[in-house]
Amino acid sequence: MRGGRSDFSRAAALAEVRAKQKRWSGLSRGLLELGPMNSFARPTAIALAGFCTFLDLYAPQSVLPLVARQFSVGAVETSHLVSATTLAVALVAPFTGAVADMIGRKRVIVFAMFALLVPTLMIALATTLAQMVFWRFVQGLLLPPIFVVTVAYIGDEFPASEATGYAGIYMAASGVGGFLGRFLTGILGERYGVSGAFLGLAGLTLIAAISVAVLLPREKNFVASRGLAASLRNMTAHLGNPKLLATYAVGFGVLFNFVAVFTYVNFHLAAPPYNLSAAGLGAIFVVYLSGVVVTPLTGRWVKRWGRRKLVLLTIVGWLAGFALTLAPSLALIIAGLTLAAAGGFISQTVATSYVAVTAHRGRSSAVGLYVTCYYIGGSAGAVLPGIAWNWAGWPAAVAVMMTMLALMAIMVLCFWRDGGAPVNPADAIPEL
Repeated sequence: MRGGRSDFSRAAALAEVRAKQKRWSGLSRGLLELGPMNSFARPTAIALAGFCTFLDLYAPQSVLPLVARQFSVGAVETSHLVSATTLAVALVAPFTGAVADMIGRKRVIVFAMFALLVPTLMIALATTLAQMVFWRFVQGLLLPPIFVVTVAYIGDEFPASEATGYAGIYMAASGVGGFLGRFLTGILGERYGVSGAFLGLAGLTLIAAISVAVLLPREKNFVASRGLAASLRNMTAHLGNPKLLATYAVGFGVLFNFVAVFTYVNFHLAAPPYNLSAAGLGAIFVVYLSGVVVTPLTGRWVKRWGRRKLVLLTIVGWLAGFALTLAPSLALIIAGLTLAAAGGFISQTVATSYVAVTAHRGRSSAVGLYVTCYYIGGSAGAVLPGIAWNWAGWPAAVAVMMTMLALMAIMVLCFWRDGGAPVNPADAIPEL
């Protein structure tokens, strides 16, 4: 009997272990399958892709004065932490979509998000400004495979009625990421130094990468393209379209001004009489969230006023915002920065959608060229106003930005033909 009971007990225990293994196996399979099946998984993955991109893109802006003190350099040298990244984005953005068109969407997005961890960690470990600038350049090479391909994924996988909603989710998350990257870097930078700030960003990037890998379903409607040569031929054709060339110039000006104002205002506010800390400078970037508010309304405004009139009105508001930043009151400066942030988002949304409706073929390559000009403008905006800054401080930098706004207005007046169709958020990329 004892032997029988012992055998029975062992058999019961073994059965219980097998049952537990079966339950855990089923649970693990269920978790892996949750992404494609759960209605919240796909929008969450798309939001995290946009969040991750813009979390890292402009993160150093709030700690530029800290970096300048750490390495005993000036504002222009420190601004290369921004210009190096935007230049790298400009170099690879036109080709990213073409490559993804050949090998697929999800694998490009996920690979780039995990690869982004390497330069982010290396920035935290850098011991010289030159090393930081180099790894910021590498970061820029890895960002277009995330944001460009995510937008392509939305266009491929959803009907037009759903694509607009998903694009809106992506854009809102991008705005939050752009704010939080600057804000957290300022908070962490003040307490743990620049290295600690980038370690924090690396942690968030890892969480986002793992989440997207699990939650984002593999594309179902992907059709491989004919190759890179066809995309290059389309790019050449776009360069002969005056409307597109003018819009590329507008895009150049949009990011030129956006990067310029949110780079050099940090040096302005870190100096007397304001003497803001890194945390205080990071908090200033809450004005960036104004873009999250105005972007969904842009289509309604285009329908009411038309693209050309809306952008011209926006430029007037942008000029007023820059003028307010010359006031001695911190409250007025923040109000001016809010107008500038809103103006940047509105102009960017209208300009990218104008590219989409103007290019009748090769739309992806047309948007790719826009992105290149846009980020070249960002690189120039990080450096050229610095020359004016070194000469005569913040007022001189603002004069440079106002001049660029005037040139943008001339391009819109001379070359845009007013299109009254509403902006589809799926056609607009909030790369600010």
